[in-house]
Amino acid sequence: MAGERRDVWASGDAYEPYVGRWSRLVAREFISWLDTPPNKDWLDVGSGTGALCEVILATASPRQVTGIDPSDGFVSYARHKVVDPRVIFQVGDAQKLLVADASFDATVAGLVVNFIPDQEKAVSEMKRVTRAHGVVAAYVWDYAGEMQMMRHFWNAAVAMDPSATSLDEGRRFPVCHPEPLADLFWRAGLADVKTRAIDVPTIFRNFDDYWTPFLGGQAPAPGYCMSLSEDRRVALRERIRAKLPIKSDGTIHLIARAWAVRGMVH
Repeated sequence: MAGERRDVWASGDAYEPYVGRWSRLVAREFISWLDTPPNKDWLDVGSGTGALCEVILATASPRQVTGIDPSDGFVSYARHKVVDPRVIFQVGDAQKLLVADASFDATVAGLVVNFIPDQEKAVSEMKRVTRAHGVVAAYVWDYAGEMQMMRHFWNAAVAMDPSATSLDEGRRFPVCHPEPLADLFWRAGLADVKTRAIDVPTIFRNFDDYWTPFLGGQAPAPGYCMSLSEDRRVALRERIRAKLPIKSDGTIHLIARAWAVRGMVH
């Protein structure tokens, strides 16, 4: 049943309840880990709905933050959602940043590196636009392991439809492990490369709070979900429901693990 399918990134309203809300929790740990001094210039590559930019503004005391994303819909959403005189959002391509060399002190990418066709080019571009002694860093979901909300989804989907295996982010994105992430950063010429896991709780109020975001069509799992017939979607929903650790009060307590990587510009 599964086949090649383009990932959809257009609606911030659909993406936010899916993983935007959890990305913010990871972003706080991520920015704290970078420990960048205040009054610095930041670039967020693949800024999406503005989740990471919001956290930078709230916790890192930046001088200015620039968010770049290829999606007009996400850029428009971020401009309306993140209102701060220190931030600007613009449409752009991570593989060819229309930014001068050495323009930023910190260049970051949240939940995007694995979706970029030429990852080496993107990280090289991130390094190019970062000043000497600045930091380049990123985080991605641990799709194959402890990004549990997605693992429950894909485990059930593949059990029903083995051809969905090729769409499972855990298989599609081999870079989403600490060793290949570090290697990607070393190959770009970054120094003092380090990786770490960031685990955050993902607590769902009830099953609908877990399931409804998969009906938004944004990103690979919701895209696959909405490609199914209604009968197949109901069957998938019930298979997932049967496997989730639903507590007596209806809540579902999972964790989401991200792998983070950082390196320094010489």
